[in-house]
Amino acid sequence: MSSKKLKAPQRGRWTLRESILSFIPGNSVYRTMRARNARHGVAFILPFIIGFLVFMLRPLLQSLMMSMSSVNISQAEWPFVGLENYKYALTVDPYFNQYLVEEIPRMGVNAVATLVLSFVIAVILNQEFKGRTLARAIFFLPVILASGVLPGIESQNEFYNMMQGISEEVANASGIDLSAALEELLSVSGMGGMLFDVLFMMIDSIYDIVMASGIQIIVFLSGLQAISPSLYEAADVEGCTAWEAFWKITFPMVSPLLLVNCIYTIIDFFMKNDNKVMERINEVMYSQFRFGESAAMSWIYFGVALLFIAVSSFIITRGMRHYED
Repeated sequence: MSSKKLKAPQRGRWTLRESILSFIPGNSVYRTMRARNARHGVAFILPFIIGFLVFMLRPLLQSLMMSMSSVNISQAEWPFVGLENYKYALTVDPYFNQYLVEEIPRMGVNAVATLVLSFVIAVILNQEFKGRTLARAIFFLPVILASGVLPGIESQNEFYNMMQGISEEVANASGIDLSAALEELLSVSGMGGMLFDVLFMMIDSIYDIVMASGIQIIVFLSGLQAISPSLYEAADVEGCTAWEAFWKITFPMVSPLLLVNCIYTIIDFFMKNDNKVMERINEVMYSQFRFGESAAMSWIYFGVALLFIAVSSFIITRGMRHYED
C-alpha cells in the first residue's frame, strides 16, 4: 500500500493549492523557503488588510449600492434602479466616454515612460560616483513634491499661479513652440506618424513622468543592490561585456520588480485628480449632485483600471517567464 506525500512545488510553479498549503503546518510545502517568504509577506501587509476591512469595505459596498440606486440626499431610502446609472454614464453623459478615450492612452504612454525612466535612473544611481547620496536624495524629491498636500497648496498658491501665467504669456509672445515646430518639421519631412505622436506625448508630459518616478526608482534600486557582485565577477572572468552583463544578469534579476512597479504606476496615474475622467466624476457629484451617476462612473473607471492592470500583468509575466525558469 503506497502512501501519498505532498511534494514541494517546483521552481516557477506555484498554484492555488500550494498557496493554501503554505499557511497550513505539517506538510512539505509549509517548510519551503518560498512558503516562509509568503507568510512573511502576508504578515507585512496584514495591517493594511485589517484597515481595509475595518475602514474601507463598508464605504466600498455603499458606493456599489449607490451606483445602482436613485440617490437623493433628502430621502432616507434609495430606490433601486439597476443599471440605469451605468447606462447614463456610458450613453447619455456627453463627456465621460470622450474623456475615457482621451485619458487612457495618455496614461498608458506615461506609465511606460515612467517605468523606463525610473529603471534607467536606478541603474545610474547604483553606480559608484561622488555625490551619489545627494543624487539619490534629489531624485527622491518628486515623491515629496507629489504628495497629496503639496499639489493642493501649489494649485492654490497665488504666487505660483502668477508665475505660471507669466510663463505662458512669455511663451505666447515669443511665438515659438519647440514641440509643435519639431513635430511639424518631422511631418513635412515624411518622418511623422503614430510613433512620433507617442514620443511628443511623452515630451509634453515629462513633468508628470518625472514627478511620478520616485517610488519606482527606489524599488528598482533596492533590486539592483540585492544582486550579488560575484555574478558580475564571474561574467567578467568569462569575458562578458557590460552590455551583455546588463541583459544576462541585471535585467533578469530585476525583472520581477517590473510587475510591482507597473501595477503601482498604473494605479498612481489612474488616481491622479488632474485627469479629465476624475474631474468629470467630481463635477457630476459635487456640482450636479447626481451621486448615483457619479458612483456608476467611478465603478466603470475602476473596472477599466483593473482591466488595464490585468492586461499589463499578463504581458509582463509572459515576457519575463523565461527569466524565472
